[in-house]
Amino acid sequence: MIKRQQHSANPGERREDSKDGLPGLPHVESHPIRRTIRRAHLREIVPLADSTIYEMEQRGEFPRRFHLTPRCVVWDLAEIEAWIEERRLASDSFQLKRAPIPDVRQRKIRPVRQ
Repeated sequence: MIKRQQHSANPGERREDSKDGLPGLPHVESHPIRRTIRRAHLREIVPLADSTIYEMEQRGEFPRRFHLTPRCVVWDLAEIEAWIEERRLASDSFQLKRAPIPDVRQRKIRPVRQ
């Protein structure tokens, strides 16, 4: 694409057309758009309690949230999806530590008949 120079309102200032052909806009290197999600959407994707997510974030086991504004907290969707895939692979290869099976004979309420 041929870049054309345009005259601006200021006599000594010139602006070039962008790479996309938009007149008067400077060319800016584009970065991939990163989608963010809020807590409600995160709950739909990851069925964990808020307290569990918070504790996992503190331990470094879950992607960290960040603030867009003082009252708006979001997570990076790509990081969440990567975390889910990582957990799936760990589960498939039996690397995830599972909770122990409870011994029902030690129950104090509703004891098991023998």
